[in-house]
Amino acid sequence: MSVLARLAEVAGIEPFYHDIWGNRRDTSPETMRALLAAMGLRAGTEEEAAASLTALEGRGWRRLLPPVLVLAEDEAPVIPVSVPAAAAGTLTWNLTEEGGGLRCESVPLPSLPVLESGTSGGAAYVRRGLTLPLVPPLGYHRLEVTVSDGAVGAEMVLILTPRRCLTPDEVVPGGRTWGVALQLYGLRGHTDWGIGDFDDLARFGETAGRLGAGLVGLNPLHALFPADPHHFGPYSPSSRSFLNALYIDVEAVPDLAESEDAQALIAEPGFQERLAAVRGAELVDYPAVSALKMTVLEALHRSFRARHLAGEGSPRGRDFRAFQAAMGEGLFRHALFDALHEHFFRQDSSLWAWQSWPEPFRRPDSAEVAAFAAGHAERVEFFTYLQWEADRQLGVAAARAKAAGLAVGFYRDLAVAGSPGGAAAWAQPGVLVRGASVGAPPDQFNMKGQNWGLAPFSPVGLRDAAYAPFAAMVRANMRHAGALRIDHVMALEHLFWIPDEGDGAYVRYPFQDMVRIIALESRRQGCIVIGEDLGTVPEGFRPAMAAAGVLSYRVVYFERTADGGYVAPQDYPAQSMAVVSTHDLPTFRGFWTGHDLEIRRALDLYPSAEAAGKDAWDRGVDRWRLLLALGEQGLKPARYVSDDGAQPFSRELAEAVHRYLGRTAGRIVMMQIEDALGEIEQPNLPGTTDQHPNWRRRLSVAVEDLESDGGLQAMAAAVRSGRGERGGG
Repeated sequence: MSVLARLAEVAGIEPFYHDIWGNRRDTSPETMRALLAAMGLRAGTEEEAAASLTALEGRGWRRLLPPVLVLAEDEAPVIPVSVPAAAAGTLTWNLTEEGGGLRCESVPLPSLPVLESGTSGGAAYVRRGLTLPLVPPLGYHRLEVTVSDGAVGAEMVLILTPRRCLTPDEVVPGGRTWGVALQLYGLRGHTDWGIGDFDDLARFGETAGRLGAGLVGLNPLHALFPADPHHFGPYSPSSRSFLNALYIDVEAVPDLAESEDAQALIAEPGFQERLAAVRGAELVDYPAVSALKMTVLEALHRSFRARHLAGEGSPRGRDFRAFQAAMGEGLFRHALFDALHEHFFRQDSSLWAWQSWPEPFRRPDSAEVAAFAAGHAERVEFFTYLQWEADRQLGVAAARAKAAGLAVGFYRDLAVAGSPGGAAAWAQPGVLVRGASVGAPPDQFNMKGQNWGLAPFSPVGLRDAAYAPFAAMVRANMRHAGALRIDHVMALEHLFWIPDEGDGAYVRYPFQDMVRIIALESRRQGCIVIGEDLGTVPEGFRPAMAAAGVLSYRVVYFERTADGGYVAPQDYPAQSMAVVSTHDLPTFRGFWTGHDLEIRRALDLYPSAEAAGKDAWDRGVDRWRLLLALGEQGLKPARYVSDDGAQPFSRELAEAVHRYLGRTAGRIVMMQIEDALGEIEQPNLPGTTDQHPNWRRRLSVAVEDLESDGGLQAMAAAVRSGRGERGGG
């Protein structure tokens, strides 16, 4: 093995992968060098690669303690301590438990067993095993170690976790439930401001609860870019740890009743005219919505400052300060980024990405950034205020939905990564990678592969940070939720990185550690976890997820037998969540009519007429196979007199398919609100940007009218009846 290949292996770059067709694809030296450079490792020449390898391998020996150790609750807490081979003296350890408990002890260093030995810089080292006498409780603890011989000291984070996430069996009777998935922005209300908001969500949650649903599934609610509402893709956020402020219901903010300025703004004829325009629009007009909401929210913040933060403050003001303290430095840096982003972007639109800002402002800890924060404290506080109110309203919506019978609650969606130009990438230098993007290798849907333009976590940076940014992000997305869907969950094992120049390759992550942290947060937050495991799934990955209590994600369109037929409901994995479609796939009506294929042809998304023709032929075969599957279950509607896939779409057919869905053995099934309402357009068409109105479509029925909507009632009844029939769960 060459020095370059060895360095790539130690850094976690996989030497090859097998694509979806089974072809082996080797990682080229050029790709290795580019990805190593993105990790901050020089490897342009063999000499540089050798130096980087020596430094990387020696680092573990020179550290007295690793930065973090993650153990399951039933594992013996053996701490690896690296010392020079000749070191003697006394080792003293102090364990500060998360709850405040303290434990300490001293032991002769030579009495500790040697786990392994090695060298660094020509010096011999041994790694000794320090066994703690008692297993700490679940949680995040700090361990400090000192060695008297040389007075060497270090500290690490010790994380004790459960082996399994919370499961549906522990939450709902019989462990089986169902729900409705929607795009929050698409909810339409009689009094909305051109976009679905948290009050609309509360109303929908109440409706779903009264229909017997256990969950309401949501698109990612992640923070975007307040200064640039044109950047609205929910899967390319500024930060995955905070919320999109455009979902705030302005009229539900408590400060509105106290602010005459804000009331006057809203009452202006011009404002009301613009409000009526966005309210009646078929698509969400993000810039127009943002202009309306932000203008009023700024007035509300001014009123809040004057009434609740001045002097000794008020109970509401103290609640705000408590929120700031609880969210800590992460919230401050996020709000500071929003203020900086607004400051530079308004000056010059070419300064959108923080990488283009004046150099001192590209680091969150610079003196210039500190001076900006001090000079713009009120503006930074405004963005903090938005996060506080968004969090409050989401919490209210969750409580209202649960009170109406939504047994599990909301399930939130965690995007695979964030924008490289966003708050998280700016606020966490060293934790998020620069110089490479997240993507996917070629598959049958994208023959050239995909580059999602998102910034991946650095495996080395995550460990150096003791996984704190990862744990905080998971915790934030479980807030006010009963379930969490992790998009592209295979990223916990490895992720496809694409360097700025060159082809992509997979990079390994500390899988076991990350899954265990998810299990810990799942138990603490009372949150079921679903892993979206579509696409190229590594061998053994799904069994490992099942062992950790993470539900698999199964799409009816894709669940096929060896001969291409549809998998029977009873043959779905019990530990799964099943859906007919997703936001990236055609609605059932669109699927049956081939509308999505027509759109692709119209937008010239096919590489050839032959490819378009093959898709159309395959779709006809899929329709035939689906009718066969429905017939085998006794679910085919009477009007479908044969299994001919050319028969027209009908509501009865859609309901039969959702009854089929309900019968699946999966613990959870989810129907899309678009399917319940008979919508034909899908929320997002992969492979398009401006050619198609992605993430902008609004539902045809207002949220106030959904409970009496016959389509929703009938579809809910179909799923409910399926749940009560054969399931095998």
